[in-house]
Amino acid sequence: MARISFSSRVKGELARAYPEKACCCLAELAAIARQDGTVTIGEDDGIGFYIAAANTAVARKLYRLIKDLFAIEGDLELRRQGKQSRGRLCSIRLGASEATTAMLRALGILSPKKQILPGIRKDLVKNKCCRRAYLRGAFLGGGSVNSPDSGYHLEFHAANEKLAADLSALINRFPGLQAKMSRRKHAFMVYLKEGDQIADILTIMGAYSHLLEFENARVMKGMSKQIRQIVNFETANLGKTVDASARQVRQINLIADTIGLDALEPSLAQVARMRLENPEINLKELGEIMIPPLGKSGVNHRLRKIGEIADKLAQP
Repeated sequence: MARISFSSRVKGELARAYPEKACCCLAELAAIARQDGTVTIGEDDGIGFYIAAANTAVARKLYRLIKDLFAIEGDLELRRQGKQSRGRLCSIRLGASEATTAMLRALGILSPKKQILPGIRKDLVKNKCCRRAYLRGAFLGGGSVNSPDSGYHLEFHAANEKLAADLSALINRFPGLQAKMSRRKHAFMVYLKEGDQIADILTIMGAYSHLLEFENARVMKGMSKQIRQIVNFETANLGKTVDASARQVRQINLIADTIGLDALEPSLAQVARMRLENPEINLKELGEIMIPPLGKSGVNHRLRKIGEIADKLAQP
């Protein structure tokens, strides 16, 4: 059985949330219809409407919104998206009628002169609750969000530049959100890529259950990243310690093979012998096992003097 994507599950949650106010119902329906709908023209210039949704929960919500707001009952059809696809496409078809035309005008899709309007009509989103509803509908109709386990990305599809600009401006009316636009072939995308902003817009749209899932995944992802950074840091430090120790052992062996360790000052000879006996430990640990104990800087100072002596002996 195919796993349902995070984006589809978010849409399922949003589709089950039905607005309490009529103004919010209108705003949400306007957004879904704008994203997924197609205006049709009949032979007698009558205007109809067709809208399809791959998510059946979204289709049910659509049907209910249309019926509750405009008392219109369209023709429902459920069919496969393609011969090779297991998914089903649910469509609602409204025949040409005055009621359909009136609905499209109320949704800001048609002008009084029956022209297609490209953007978001301002009165539909004048209230904050309606702006939240419109974003919810825009996501249901043409949005997607990556699983938080992968990269952070949430986007809205827009059929034209005016709609993309209006949608971006609508998102940016909420504090902390900074949506951006990009063109993709014949359409536009409005998107967010910051984890904090995606969490905020999930809250705004009302996807509270999946917000928790998103935030939990972010926490785990952050912890994993922090652990990797610590491991990388420790590995790098260990590598430096090993390289330094190997260099010090070579220098001490050179002195031992030429003038002998007894030729060194007693304090230097002590450190040299301790290093030969403990090549795997760092300077701090080396100082702690000496008698009397010696600080890291003291050990480093003595090993540096030993290195200078070795360098002079290595010169021809």
